[in-house]
Amino acid sequence: MISRNFKNVLVVSIGFLSLFTAYGGLQSLQSSLNAEEGMGVASLSVIYASIIISSMFLPPLMIKNLGCKWTIVAGMACYVSYSFGNLYPGWYTLIPTSVVLGLGGSPLWSAKCTYLTISGNVQAARDGNKGSDVINQYFGIFFFIFQSSAVWGNLMSSLIFRQDTNIAIIPEEQLKTCGAADCGLVIGSSSNTTRPAETLVVTLVGCYIGVGVLAMLIVAIFLDNIDREQSSQFRGNREPFCHTFLATFRLLKDWRLVTLIPLTMYSGFEQSFLSGEYTKNYVTCALGIHFVGYVMMCFGAANSLCSFLFGRLARYTGRAALFFFAAVTNFACIIALLYWRPHPDDLPVFFVFPALWGMADAIWQTQTNALYGVLFPRDKEAAFANYRMWESLGFVIAFAYSTFLCLEYKLYILLAVLVLTVITYPIVEYREHKNPTPPVDEGSYLTNGENKTMDKNIICQTQM
Repeated sequence: MISRNFKNVLVVSIGFLSLFTAYGGLQSLQSSLNAEEGMGVASLSVIYASIIISSMFLPPLMIKNLGCKWTIVAGMACYVSYSFGNLYPGWYTLIPTSVVLGLGGSPLWSAKCTYLTISGNVQAARDGNKGSDVINQYFGIFFFIFQSSAVWGNLMSSLIFRQDTNIAIIPEEQLKTCGAADCGLVIGSSSNTTRPAETLVVTLVGCYIGVGVLAMLIVAIFLDNIDREQSSQFRGNREPFCHTFLATFRLLKDWRLVTLIPLTMYSGFEQSFLSGEYTKNYVTCALGIHFVGYVMMCFGAANSLCSFLFGRLARYTGRAALFFFAAVTNFACIIALLYWRPHPDDLPVFFVFPALWGMADAIWQTQTNALYGVLFPRDKEAAFANYRMWESLGFVIAFAYSTFLCLEYKLYILLAVLVLTVITYPIVEYREHKNPTPPVDEGSYLTNGENKTMDKNIICQTQM
C-alpha cells in the first residue's frame, strides 16, 4: 500500500500532466502558429507579465483562503481559458485570456509547490527521514510525470498537422536564413510558416480544451484537502490585507532569496528560448511546423526521465553537482547553436539539442523548486510566489525582445545570465551547507494536533 501523501503527489502530478498537455503544446506552437504581427509571442509575453503581477499578492491570499487544493483547481480553470482563446485567435481573444491565465498561473504553481513541500515534510517526520530528501524525491516524481506532458501535447499537434501536406515545402533560399546565420527576425513567407488548415487547428485546440477540463476534475475529485484546517483558521482570523499583500516582498529582505534571483530568472530564459526561438528559427524554418511537435516530444521525454532520475540522485550527489552539470550542458548547447547551420539533411541533430536541453532543464526545475522548499519552510507561499515572479520575469524579458533582437544576440544574453547564475548560486549553497535551515515540525501541518488520526481525517476530507 502506498502512503496517502504519495497518493496525493501522484494526483497532483497527473492533474498537471493533463493540464500542460494542452498548454505546453500551445506554447510550443505560438511563435509559428500565430506568427502574424508577432501575436503568438506577444500573448506569451502577456502571460508571464500577468504572472509577475499575480505573484505580488494572489498566492498568499488564495492559498490561505481556499487552501492548496482549490487554489490548484481555480488556477487550472484560468489555463483552460487560454485554450478557448486559441479557438479563434486574434488580439481581442488571445490577450484577455493570456491575462486570465497569468493571474491564475502564480497561485497554481505556488499552491502545487506548497502542497508537495507539506506532504514531503509530513512523510519525512513519520518515517524519520531528512525532510529535504523526501521533498527532493516528491519533486522528482512530480516533474517525471509532469514533463511527459510535452510528449503527449506535441504528439497530438504533429499527428494532426501532418495531414496538411502543404506545410512541408521548404524552399532552399529560406534555409540560408535559419539558425544564427541570419538575424532570424523574419522567416520567409513560404507556405510552411502559414497556419495549417483551419479545421485541423480547431480539432487540435478542441482536444486541448478536453484534457484541460479533465485535469480540473481529477484534482477536484481525488486530491486530499490537507490544509483545510489552516485555511479555516485564516478565514476566521484574517490578517490585514496589506500584510498579506506584502508577504511576497517582505521575503526579499532575506539575502538568500535575492542571491537566487539570477538562478530563478535563468529558468525562464532557457525555457523561453527553446519554446520560442529554437522551434521557430531552427525547426519550423528548416523542417516545417509539423516537426515542432516531434522535436518538443524529445525535449519532454528527456526532461521527464531525467527529472525522476535526478530527483533520486540528489541525495547522493547533492544539488551543487547537479546544477554544475546542467550549467555545463547548457553552455555547450549555446555555443553549438551559435555555429550550427540547420538543414533538413541534419535531421538527427534537431533532436539532439532538445534532448540535452531537457536533461538540463530537469535539473533546473526539480532542484530549484526543492531548494526553495528547503530554504524557506516557514514562508512557503511567499517563497514560491517569488519563484514564479522572478522566473516569469525571465520569460517576459526573453519574449519581449524576441521580435527585435537578432538570434545571435539572444544566445549571448542567455549565456550571460547563465554565467551570472554560476557565480551567485554557490554563495547560497555554501551558506546552507555551513548553517542548514531547520525544517518545520510535523505538527504544524496536522489537523487539531492529532498525529495518529491524520489518515482518518484526510480520508474524510476527500469527496469520492
